[in-house]
This record gives sequence, structure tokens and C-alpha cells, in this order.
Amino acid sequence: MQSRRTGPGAFALRHLLPGLLAGLFVVPLVAMVMGSLRPLGAPPPGGVEFVPPGATLRAYGLLNDLLPVTTYLRNSVVVALVAVPLSVVVASWAGFGIRLLGDRAKRMAVLASLLVMLVPASALWATRFRVYAWFDLIGSVLPLIAPALLGTTPFLVLVYAWAFHGISDSQLHAARLEGASAWTIWRRIAMPQVRTATLAVAILAFTFHWGNFVDALLYLRGQENYTLPLGLDTLKLLRPTEFPLLMAGAVVFSLPSVGVFLLAHRLFDDNPLDTLRKGTSS
Repeated sequence: MQSRRTGPGAFALRHLLPGLLAGLFVVPLVAMVMGSLRPLGAPPPGGVEFVPPGATLRAYGLLNDLLPVTTYLRNSVVVALVAVPLSVVVASWAGFGIRLLGDRAKRMAVLASLLVMLVPASALWATRFRVYAWFDLIGSVLPLIAPALLGTTPFLVLVYAWAFHGISDSQLHAARLEGASAWTIWRRIAMPQVRTATLAVAILAFTFHWGNFVDALLYLRGQENYTLPLGLDTLKLLRPTEFPLLMAGAVVFSLPSVGVFLLAHRLFDDNPLDTLRKGTSS
């Protein structure tokens, strides 16, 4: 059994480099939090400012008075609660279907998924708008949930296809000999073995739907239907002296995604690809 590499080079590659890369994302987050603590009416800082003088939480208290943030938050939560489980189910069905194909058909399915990923989202805006308008869905949050009916993105399908590839053919053949249907094999044999992949897909789907600004801009009408990305976008119209309110809105919007990121970090302790195939993070 080959031992793991040790020494300064391995330590830097395993710990220092990821730490530096993580720091690049932490700095804007810290600046955003510190900016939200500035006194109301204070302009943006002219330089680096770790703790603003006269730090206060008043911006958070006034945020809901300025905008119906609770309504935006409720709509975003509804979209996530419906779209994320639906994305997991559809993507897992499609990924398991790819796993059951023969080698040639499997390669074609993966290639087709990659080609679909290359299609610019803007190329579908006009067609989707016409379809949603025909079904009289414009103005509701349903168009924001609709992508989940296709697994949200082909990438999630490919994640499941990769994970299911770790299931041996002997398990599938044995299940078929016992008379198990494809539904039973998916539910009782395949899915329990790819739990980490399921969590990864759920995290990616949540990130997509939580931050989906473009679809909200295209399809939502009326502030009672706005989600957080679209509702908080109106804060950019504030004067520069109301900068703390803008930062407070950004913090409220970002906190769930940060929590999801921390969860994802705990899932992949070693090799992410091996973790997905094993179905556990041990």
C-alpha cells in the first residue's frame, strides 16, 4: 500500500494553498459584514477598515422597514423547498438511467448532456418566456421552479451518473434476478449508496435557485412575488451614504449560501471524486 506524501511541499499543497484560496473568498465577505455595521449615513470607507468606528446593527433593523424583506425571503424559501428536492429526484432518475445504458448509448448520453451545458442560457430566454406566458405563469414563482423539472442543469445529472458508475454490475444483475424493477433498484439499492452525491446535488441546486436573479427579473411581477435576489437589487438605487443598508441586504442574502458552503466543505474531506462514488464522507 502506497503511503501518502509527506513534507513541506505536501503540507503546502494540502493546507496552505486551499487556505489562501479560501481567504480570497473570505475577504469580500468580511468587508460586506463590516460595511453593514457602519453608521447610517456614512459613505463607503476609503480604504481597508476591519472594524468601523461607531459600529451598529441599525441597518438591519431598518432594512425590513425600507423593503418587504420578509416577503422576499418567504418566496425564496418556497422556491428552494420545492425546487431542490425536485432537482434531486429528476437528476437522480436521469443519472441512473444513464448508468443502465450500454457503453455506446452511455457515451452518447453524456456527450448530449455536455452539449446541452454549452448552450447559452440567454438563447432560451425568449422561448421559455413564450411557454410560460402561454401557460399564464408569468408573475408567479413557478417559472423559477420549472428548471427543476429538468434536473436544474445537466451538470447535476452528470454528477449522479458519475456516482452511480461506482455501483457494480453484479449488484444490478442480482437485483434483476430477484425480480426488482428499475424503480425498486433506484430507491433501495442505488440511492442509499450515493448519499454524499445526493447532498452535493442538493447543495448545488440550492445555490442555483437561491441566487437565481435573471429568471426572477424576467418572470416575476409585483413585489409580493419578488424573491430575495430581485427584491434586494432595488437597494442599488440608494444614495452612497446609505451604503450600510446595501451591505446589510447583501449579508442577509449571502448567509444561507455561506452555510451551504460550510456544509459542502465538511462533505469532501479527502478526494471529492472518491467521496461521490463511495456515497460517504468517511
